[in-house]
Amino acid sequence: MMDAPSRRVSAQLADRLFDIRTIYHEPEIDRFARAREVFDRYPDAERIVVPSHGAIPGLYGNRGSVDDWVRLKREVLVLGEKKSLTARPNGRSSDWIAPSTANGCAMSCSYCYVPRRKGFANPVTVFANIERIVGYLERHAGRQGVKAQPNQCDPSDWVYDIGENSDCSADALISDNVSDLIDLFGRLPNAKASFATKLVNRQLLDLDPREGTRVRFSLMPEVTSKVVDVRTSKVAERIAAMDEFVEAGYEVHVNLSPVIVHEGWLEEWADLLDQVADGTSARTKAQLAAEIIFLTHNEDLHEVNLGWHPQGEDLLWRPDLQETKQSQSGQINVRYRSAWKGRWVAQLNDLVATKLPECQIRYAF
Repeated sequence: MMDAPSRRVSAQLADRLFDIRTIYHEPEIDRFARAREVFDRYPDAERIVVPSHGAIPGLYGNRGSVDDWVRLKREVLVLGEKKSLTARPNGRSSDWIAPSTANGCAMSCSYCYVPRRKGFANPVTVFANIERIVGYLERHAGRQGVKAQPNQCDPSDWVYDIGENSDCSADALISDNVSDLIDLFGRLPNAKASFATKLVNRQLLDLDPREGTRVRFSLMPEVTSKVVDVRTSKVAERIAAMDEFVEAGYEVHVNLSPVIVHEGWLEEWADLLDQVADGTSARTKAQLAAEIIFLTHNEDLHEVNLGWHPQGEDLLWRPDLQETKQSQSGQINVRYRSAWKGRWVAQLNDLVATKLPECQIRYAF
């Protein structure tokens, strides 16, 4: 149970991010206990039945929705059932991508890849069949057995990314799905959960992760974050929380991402790494590892962003520095030109080795 200070802080954070007035939900979703809990949490919200959580007329695919991009994230919630349960192999950030327990996000980072497939709105969807998802993951981890060889994901545990399509710190303000997952991986002997976050939710400190969950705080220089990390916790607050999460039994890593190249970018990253080095304990630094991910942007998302946050595109959309690449789904992505990017990756790797020598770089691209 959360103590009083944690309850107050969590309530304040939830109030800042959410004022749920409309809940779109699939038919008979209240057969799931988790859906009933969410309805009870927002008793005054209008409930609208829709055929599917992914097909909501007037919301997804509606160009006019972009004008209300942030308002929809604050006021709209979707409840659905996750019907296809598959743990996809990854091998980079994690061994497996777990089936999502949520999709979408209350925050509005303008580089986020999740809304690329949705169109012009991206509120949070909560999947209510959490018992089935937890059961699937427990059986899947059991089939893996002991991890025979260390890899870049982890030396001993099979790592499952539980937040590929959402931010678990925000999801935990809406339902107990994240709490259930942290409890699961706390008792699995051969597996751990992992999720990246840009939100400091101290409600998570009152759980018992038993070193079975890796929290990856996403960091970038504050001056850039203020432009593109909309509705997130300040970078300084994320750094300040790292020791608290380690003390609470979490493994804490950092995502240095996305790295956005602009004039003076490397000097800004040097200052950020100094902040991490000076702002964390020896215990935190001793277990620290990093993922470095340079920006990939998207042509369709660029057009969406121009409708609600064009200032961010001055940083994200840089044709003078970028080249196009067609994704497997046929979308047109842009990334930094390969001839330059390789040099920039090496420069940032060297900077981490100098400024934060305790920090292992798990991968960089």
